[in-house]
Amino acid sequence: MKRLLTALIALVAVSSLLTGCGQKGPLYLPDEDKPAAEHTQ
Repeated sequence: MKRLLTALIALVAVSSLLTGCGQKGPLYLPDEDKPAAEHTQ
């Protein structure tokens, strides 16, 4: 029973880490030459 609980906690922790990032799509480095003000809508 303790083993099942440990596996369940580990699964929830990994799922939380993977879904915690709000970035959708591939990761990228932002261009340094563009100021941050240009990204507003």
